[in-house]
Amino acid sequence: MRTSISGLGYATSIAALLAAAPALSAQMQATSSIDAVTVYPDAATVTRIAEIDLPAGATSLVFADLPNAIDPGSLRVEGAANGQLGIGAVESRVSAAPVAPVNNALETKIKALRGEREGVQSALDALEAKKAMITRFGQTSPEKLSPDAAPLDIEKWSSAWDAVGKGLKQTGEDLRLARASLRDLDEQIRTLEQARQRPRPNAGPHRDVVVELEAGAPLKGRVSLTYRVAGAGWRPIYDALLDTGAASRKPSLELVRRASITQRTGEDWTGVSLSVSTVQARRGVQPPEMDTQRLAFWEPVPARPMARGQTFQKNEVGAVSDQRLREDLPASAPAPEALKPAQEQQADLQGNAYQAAFRIPGRVDVPTDGSTRNVRIGSRALEVDLTAKTVPALDQTAYLTARFVNEEDAPLLAGDISIHRDGMFVGRGRLGFAAPGDSADLAFGADDRIRVSRVPVRRKENEPTWFGQTKTEIREYKTIVRNLHDFAVKVNVVDQIPISENNAIVIEQLPATTTPTEKIVADRRGVMGWTYTVAAGEAKEIRLAYRMKWPADRDVVFQNVPNPKGPAPLTQ
Repeated sequence: MRTSISGLGYATSIAALLAAAPALSAQMQATSSIDAVTVYPDAATVTRIAEIDLPAGATSLVFADLPNAIDPGSLRVEGAANGQLGIGAVESRVSAAPVAPVNNALETKIKALRGEREGVQSALDALEAKKAMITRFGQTSPEKLSPDAAPLDIEKWSSAWDAVGKGLKQTGEDLRLARASLRDLDEQIRTLEQARQRPRPNAGPHRDVVVELEAGAPLKGRVSLTYRVAGAGWRPIYDALLDTGAASRKPSLELVRRASITQRTGEDWTGVSLSVSTVQARRGVQPPEMDTQRLAFWEPVPARPMARGQTFQKNEVGAVSDQRLREDLPASAPAPEALKPAQEQQADLQGNAYQAAFRIPGRVDVPTDGSTRNVRIGSRALEVDLTAKTVPALDQTAYLTARFVNEEDAPLLAGDISIHRDGMFVGRGRLGFAAPGDSADLAFGADDRIRVSRVPVRRKENEPTWFGQTKTEIREYKTIVRNLHDFAVKVNVVDQIPISENNAIVIEQLPATTTPTEKIVADRRGVMGWTYTVAAGEAKEIRLAYRMKWPADRDVVFQNVPNPKGPAPLTQ
């Protein structure tokens, strides 16, 4: 933690001010707002500003309700005032979530609705009893309907039926209304009870930061509090816009860099000065310690008996179109003024030998709900070297590849990239990390005017005899690359021969093989490359031949060896 003392008039020693301070200090709640935020890939640094109006003497300035995820070791306080201002101790403490006060109006409303519901329920019960009585009356024999228990006259049966039907109809309608009223009351009570139980946003534990200040006389000034907080980060995304050029100009690449920012720190960033930095804030500050390693014989661990019934379980592991907007106008209307293309704002690069930060222009809002905010942080026009690359043993297609050099002072972090070629979106890919001065390759889709074919021309197997107990196999392939463009194209062909890490298996490259221009591609043993400039209409032939030998009493199998640099970026 670092503190500083500053003033518009002059500075005073903290020790002298604190020595003269009284034992107790007045407490003041700081009214602060977030002024600036620097977002790292795995954290963020937040700067709060509080305007102060202090009396003479000691004051405890409290920054309340800050996120609990603050790193106390990152707290830094600075200040400036129009008088003598001293900054003393800075304390961080965790406070429990505040208990929401009882809403008396809400409780009164719930109580009234429950009383009304009891009345409707009583009426509903009475109507149910009435309906049951009418139903039983309608099922009574005719001789029991007369007061003297004599059979009811037949001419009165119709009146009795009408009376029963009318009673059932009216009771049924009253029941329907009562049940609807009961459902409505239940819904109202449920809604109010949920509102009463719903916790307020960010109701978890929070952190208060108390800054001890000492003023020699009443003064006004400003105090800034800076802290690092988890729950925030950004990731790079890119747009690669390739212009393949023509006879009159060279190909060029515009690389647009953007930052995708999200945060769940518990506090909204509203109208802040925003920067993004390439520093990994939470990676660590020192290398790991390496212990001594000993080689010993393996000793089996005795199996531990399982309890009865116990079993083993397995572990389961937006681009904007260049098309102009046109407005339909009457024929007599004057011609509209020509529209100027909008210019997208981009960040200013502020960096040194160890880090790079991009300051976003203007003020930015980033809510704490985890939503994504994409901002443009820069673009650069780059010279590229175009090559049609093909791996015919796996895919007999040539893919246009552009190689460029990162000429910026900031590294290109690994991230997703949208691929555009001559104004057309061709897919998405992944850009690997490239430090300043490093070269990088990007693929821009298939080149249909480069025809590639790879065919086997010889495969010979020699079975073992009494004179030689060794099995031999010879394989030879021919690859033809034909340029159908009306201009020369640089083509790179990648192929392989198997390797052996066993002395009993011998692999020899035969003289029929066309001499490769690159004997080992990307540090992958056995992988070789041929790079040529193929003229318009020209065809280039490449031969690859090798012999494999191994003991006849053993079987062999081809195995893929992992790439030491990891999998290549994919495009889709």
